[in-house]
Amino acid sequence: MTLLAIDIGNTRLKWALYQRPGICQSPLAQGAVFLERIEELGEKDWRNLPQPVHVLGCCVAAEAAKISVNTQLEERWRITPVWAQVREQQCGVSNNYDFPTRLGIDRWMALIGVRQRLQAEQQTCPAVVVMVGTAVTVDALTAEGQFLGGLIMPGYGIMMHALQSGTAGLHVPTGEVHTFPTNTSDALATGGTYAITGAIERMAHNLQQHTQQEPRIYLTGGAAWKVAPSLTRPFTLAESLIFDGLLSVAAETWTTSPPILAA
Repeated sequence: MTLLAIDIGNTRLKWALYQRPGICQSPLAQGAVFLERIEELGEKDWRNLPQPVHVLGCCVAAEAAKISVNTQLEERWRITPVWAQVREQQCGVSNNYDFPTRLGIDRWMALIGVRQRLQAEQQTCPAVVVMVGTAVTVDALTAEGQFLGGLIMPGYGIMMHALQSGTAGLHVPTGEVHTFPTNTSDALATGGTYAITGAIERMAHNLQQHTQQEPRIYLTGGAAWKVAPSLTRPFTLAESLIFDGLLSVAAETWTTSPPILAA
């Protein structure tokens, strides 16, 4: 049962074709395009792909992006994709958000992906789930699979743009992280990195205090590599957390009756 998984973020669309659902699978093919190029997917990126049996996606971008993907899939393969929705409980994860459906679908998929990874590894520990992209999210997951809550903060680009637009004479530089920065470029790079790593480590501390267990930290997202070297706690860099979540939901969806997702 081939599955085309699609993740539409704020900046890029990522896709991967899998032989079957199930976490930690190696894709048969994969790719990514900036949102400005979504209209080209059918004729370029997907042109030589074999027809998938199912398509499952998640989208945090504007509705227009989803509509474009729907149209191209219909024109190319006569397939209507299924778009994942946030649930109160799914794939072993319980949603503790005040209004569960208002949680971002990307965060929900990443939480499910981590939960399934921990179960596959027979690990019974809490986890901090971090996505570093246009925005940064840092979420807390108990060993029992309860999503306790999380935080959202600006990503690197937004931080630098805010400083550039709000501070006279300050231009966004290319700096490096140093313990004691001695120039403006390095000061900005270090400040942005420490803001993110500080939030991660504070959440890890809070979760450890709450559960009395040391949590595992999982990093994903296009800018996760910038954060990783500055963390003082052990971490796992996992590029496919959202896809792991989609694969887990797909396995549950197409092996249960009735389906738990709506198109």
